[in-house]
Amino acid sequence: MTTPLPPVVAEYLAAVNAFDLDRMVATFAPDAYVNDARREINGVDAIRRWAEKEMVGDHVTMEVREVVDHHGDTIVRSRYDGTYDKTNLPAELVMSDHFSVRDGKIVSLAVIRNQPSPY
Repeated sequence: MTTPLPPVVAEYLAAVNAFDLDRMVATFAPDAYVNDARREINGVDAIRRWAEKEMVGDHVTMEVREVVDHHGDTIVRSRYDGTYDKTNLPAELVMSDHFSVRDGKIVSLAVIRNQPSPY
């Protein structure tokens, strides 16, 4: 890791890996949003439903590979695993989670599956 994790992001990652829905949801601000697979999930109630089905329900784990501070936002690159449908996914799925944190809570999270750049 190149940058220390903000405490609330560390708590989110620990909650994901523990399959702890309540802990995970508690890291988000009430009006937070998540963008996952090009879907916008708005508000903590919708985030709870997403996390229950697609994170806890699919037993997602995240193995942190790199942490980058980018102008106050935190980018976490992690190897994802779980029981989700892996059709057409690489054997090692590495995704970037872009966190914005305000007042100790996650206000936005964008989960991105990047492709290698030709540049």
